[in-house]
Amino acid sequence: MLRIPGMPLLPGTLFRDVSKGHYPKPQSLANVQGLSMLSDRQQPPPAESGSVTVDISCPPVGASSIYPPRSGPRMPPWLAYDKKVLCFHAYFKQTLQEVYHAPYLVRKVKIYYYLEDGTLEIYEPRVDNSGIVQGCVVHRQRVQKAPPCDNEFMSLIDLNVDQTVQIFDRQYHITDCDPFTRAFLNKRGIAVPDPVKSPCDPTEEQRKRENQPRSGNLIPKNHPFAQFLKYDRQILKFQAYWDDRTEFGDVRKLEVCYYLSDDTIEIKEQHIRNSGRDGPTVFLKRGRLAREFEGLQLPGQMTPMTLLNVLGTNMRNVRYCVDPLNTGNKEIHYYREKDLQIGSVINVYGRAVVITELDPFTQNYYRQRYGIQDFTPLPIPARSDDCADHRSERQLPPYNGWGSYEDSVGNCISVEPKPPKSDFKKFIKYDRYVLRFGAKMLSTIKANCERIFVISYYLCDDTLQIQEIAVRNSGFLGGEFMKRTRLELPGQERFSCKQPQYYMPWNFFVGSTMSLKDFIFHIVSADEYTLVYMEHHPETFPHANVGVIMEKVKSALQNRMAEFVGSCVPDCTDLEKKRDVFVSFESFKGALISIMGNQISDHEIISLCRHFSAEKSQPNACDRSTVRAAAHLELKRTLWNARDDLMEHFHHINPTNQPFLPEVKVRSALRGCRLPFSLELIDNILSILNRNECDDIEVCDLMNFIDVSCGKGCDMLPVNHAFELCPKIPFLNKGRVVNFTCFLREINLPLNLPAGGEKNNDAIAEGGRIMPPSAMPDTDAHKMHEEDAQHVA
Repeated sequence: MLRIPGMPLLPGTLFRDVSKGHYPKPQSLANVQGLSMLSDRQQPPPAESGSVTVDISCPPVGASSIYPPRSGPRMPPWLAYDKKVLCFHAYFKQTLQEVYHAPYLVRKVKIYYYLEDGTLEIYEPRVDNSGIVQGCVVHRQRVQKAPPCDNEFMSLIDLNVDQTVQIFDRQYHITDCDPFTRAFLNKRGIAVPDPVKSPCDPTEEQRKRENQPRSGNLIPKNHPFAQFLKYDRQILKFQAYWDDRTEFGDVRKLEVCYYLSDDTIEIKEQHIRNSGRDGPTVFLKRGRLAREFEGLQLPGQMTPMTLLNVLGTNMRNVRYCVDPLNTGNKEIHYYREKDLQIGSVINVYGRAVVITELDPFTQNYYRQRYGIQDFTPLPIPARSDDCADHRSERQLPPYNGWGSYEDSVGNCISVEPKPPKSDFKKFIKYDRYVLRFGAKMLSTIKANCERIFVISYYLCDDTLQIQEIAVRNSGFLGGEFMKRTRLELPGQERFSCKQPQYYMPWNFFVGSTMSLKDFIFHIVSADEYTLVYMEHHPETFPHANVGVIMEKVKSALQNRMAEFVGSCVPDCTDLEKKRDVFVSFESFKGALISIMGNQISDHEIISLCRHFSAEKSQPNACDRSTVRAAAHLELKRTLWNARDDLMEHFHHINPTNQPFLPEVKVRSALRGCRLPFSLELIDNILSILNRNECDDIEVCDLMNFIDVSCGKGCDMLPVNHAFELCPKIPFLNKGRVVNFTCFLREINLPLNLPAGGEKNNDAIAEGGRIMPPSAMPDTDAHKMHEEDAQHVA
């Protein structure tokens, strides 16, 4: 289109260029330095032959840049300055016409300048009860400059501290900016002056003068709603009594509740058991309690206002004049929290209530508010004929045989019986805890004696279940022999008032014989989990308590030590030549049974053999390279790059830079810094790291272990860290070989060996006792190790 120069842009002033025949579509996108962006540059007009071509998108040669040389952004502004906003504090004055002694109003605003697109936004912080509309003053947009430069938009260089800018016919004076704006402008070479103080607001000064309290009115005002918000749900509780020891009265125990939210008092009565008072416990309804009581007021005696000067002769034309001074009104004083202390007497409508004790919250409140430290309670008077608290055990009728004993108790306690409640806490604690024992049946029938059973005891509800193991060609199918149920101990009277005793976990141990459902079972074995659980809870299972068993064995072998040693080790010279002597489980068991007989059970012997076991568990099967590959796989998969944060955490918990740290601190650091490792993988990593003699972990080895950039680890597929990475094979051969030397050292009794055993005095010292291994000569240590190896082989 062609436009006539000097003519306004009106219809009829534009003409079509008939000489133009090519209309190309402009390109809206451009690729600049590998980034796709909107091409907003204006295309230059076609140049005539012999004329100079000028690119209007390029700045003039003499224009100065706001950036220092080679410090400008290399990316487009919308990407380089994304989410970067400059904030300036400013104010403007608004003229007031109706307010006396206040010609203008100072309104403080914040000017936000968005660097990504050069837009401006002005926001006025809201002030409560200001009476003016506040919030967004100017919405985000590009603002034109004041005339005569109204063809340009405001930029970064137009905003600075201690400058006045005109935005839409309003003068804004900038007083300060935030630290980010100051640092940003200083880096761009723009000097930012010091903050300027804002002028005082005349309306605010006038409001302060009006609200200033007078010299004669110094009584603080009571704000009920503020008091309610501050002290809501805060109650002061006092223990008190009312001495009503008249002819038919006694001492009434009360609880005084003072509500801090509205200064009301409520008194509740604590009835003594079997006192004959079954009515309501409210002694005083919640309300404000007057300090003085002169009797109940008659209806109309107390009115909120006073009427004066009754005008008129008849009842029709009567006029009343309300007394503005409220003459004759009596001020009522109510009880406050400062009036309630230990020993204080409260007048509750003619009843003297004495406070004797405070609860912990009330004590803390008075300690902080009034500085009271002594809270010694007062004694409560008693009466000789007060109702005593008789608590006799309730006698229930005998069990009739229908249902369980708990069901019969429920029928006797209430008319509408409820099902017996189970111990939920015990169920949560011991759920899936099962003790399994191998047993055989004792019977006069030979075929029954060859049957094999498994007794499962569930610790969560003390129930039993018996399974029979099927044996081929035995004639018995196997499977469930007895359903899961609770069993009573034999020898109890069935139809009685007493609660029956049931089988408990300490009744089961290897070697015990028990009657279950009229079948006699003899326990011959237990699985590894059961033995370990019983050893970890010796206070519940006395047959697994090594300390108690050792005291019993020590008292039995007090005078028969030589016979016991001779039964276990026939050749006593082995004790003199070898450092450690090992005996089999059968020999150790036979020697103890031959001396103690029925005084020691098979389970106690098993516990001793497991405690002094000579077998060693297999070493850790973790491969360092495999575990490291699995750890690097997890780190790369989750893109974890917080190694510096982990090192900083180690410096925080280890200020002295100790090379080794305890395993507990290292494990908590790995969990706290959120490394993408499972619990099993953390256990595998800690098991292969370098340690010192105190079993502490080396920090440098851990940091090098998880460093992905230091070296390329072996590639591996994702595995199950709990089972496949480091297979954990349980050790089931504990207790087959007993360290006899360690047992003798622990029992600490004289051996009383025969005279033939006095040849070598290096190993046997005074009183014929085994000396510790550290007391043996160093010259024979290597020979003894070789002889031990040959003996075991």
